[in-house]
Amino acid sequence: MTTRYRVEYALKTHRRDQLIEWIKGLLAVPFVLHSQPTAVFEPHGESVDYTASITQRRYAEIMRDVEEIVNDHIAHQKAGTHDRSKLKLLVPSVANFFTPLALHDAFIWQDQRRFISHRRFVPPSFNDVRLILNTAQVMSLVRGGPLELVTFDGDVTLYDDGQCLTPENPVIPRILRLMRSGSKIGIVTAAGYAEARRYYERLYGLLDALHASDLPATSKQNLVVLGGESNYCFKFAGDTPDLLKLVPRKDWLLDEMLLWQESDITELLDVAEASLRDTVKNLRMEATIVRKERAVGIVGDQGHRFCRETLEETVLITQKILDMSPVGQRLPFCAFNGGNDVFVDIGDKSWGVLACQRFFGGIEGGKTLHVGDQFLSAGANDFKARLACTTAWIANPTETIRLLDEIAELDEMQQRKTV
Repeated sequence: MTTRYRVEYALKTHRRDQLIEWIKGLLAVPFVLHSQPTAVFEPHGESVDYTASITQRRYAEIMRDVEEIVNDHIAHQKAGTHDRSKLKLLVPSVANFFTPLALHDAFIWQDQRRFISHRRFVPPSFNDVRLILNTAQVMSLVRGGPLELVTFDGDVTLYDDGQCLTPENPVIPRILRLMRSGSKIGIVTAAGYAEARRYYERLYGLLDALHASDLPATSKQNLVVLGGESNYCFKFAGDTPDLLKLVPRKDWLLDEMLLWQESDITELLDVAEASLRDTVKNLRMEATIVRKERAVGIVGDQGHRFCRETLEETVLITQKILDMSPVGQRLPFCAFNGGNDVFVDIGDKSWGVLACQRFFGGIEGGKTLHVGDQFLSAGANDFKARLACTTAWIANPTETIRLLDEIAELDEMQQRKTV
């Protein structure tokens, strides 16, 4: 049973996405006006279907209106007046868009699968809107094609938290299908290792399958791993034992990243470590501090699991301290909740995605899709990827598979239209 505490906690600012909440509010009106709970007790189902058709029409009209408001926001972006758009005034936290969103068509697509319009007691939910937005984004990318680059988070996106990408994972043939269609692939993960072996251990199912595939050698080179958010770059290399080769920093670092000073990196990690130590002490956490070359964090002692509130408290404290520090204003960083740990990395996933785009010759944000599970405003390391490209917010690896199947189905439909 959902307690009042859990309801109130979920409404906290750092646990909400204002755009999704706003769209939910718009859809709540036709749900109240057109829902007919008594219809489920009627002897025949005609009234249920009739009500569903009316409700679908109203939902679809609202999504069309939101689509036009997004188009208006994009027009303001191009004019340099995005802060004056209607959408920005209604949803102040909304960021820039890289493509239009096919929200009307995406709603119909999802309604045919989730039967949102047929529901009489449960209104359109956060997850309904989240998936509609994902589909709308994918539709826009496919229609405006080609989709040149797809980047993925690791844990909870490609495989379960703390697990590996094993050979039987059904996402593997779908990623290979993307590569066959010409898309480049980037794995942009928080896991920060300086050795290729550690990434092979996490991704060996995909790497082995790519190595054994019939893809041309040039196409196999279209997979890179960006580790530590944006600190280590490896490319596929079939002639090495770990099937990955470290890419020299000069070949992928952005010009802005070249300005990051080692002294600032050390200072920021020192400030973050001090904050983490204080929080571990104050919250009586059974945790160990882990310091890496470009990251610092805490992990549970001997398999100890932390509650969500403790992890988020740790993230928010560290984030605030770093934001207020001089070095935190000079150097980009990411403080995030990893599920059962908290880490602070130098840079963030926006830099990781931008580095992938640069490595592959300068791919635009409107031709790139980042798929991840952490898009809440605090403690979520996929959130910043929205600054670099279009995104899809998934909840588990199964949703990633469905999203990639959507891309394939929509791409096939698009090709039939152009023939």
